[in-house]
Amino acid sequence: MKLYRLLTEEDTSAFCHKVSEALSKGWELYGSPTYAWDQAAGVMRCGQAVTKDVDADYTPDMKLGAQ
Repeated sequence: MKLYRLLTEEDTSAFCHKVSEALSKGWELYGSPTYAWDQAAGVMRCGQAVTKDVDADYTPDMKLGAQ
């Protein structure tokens, strides 16, 4: 089964660390990153979709970050 996550974070090194951590755990980049203004917080935000193949059945209560 293939899992999907959308990683988001403010435009700081924290975003790069979040994506790097996911890659180190076997997640793969999916598509291009995104960049948008968060009006409510007054900051730029980055986003990157990632996917991962796992040997498990999907359930809505699955903790994706723990996979």
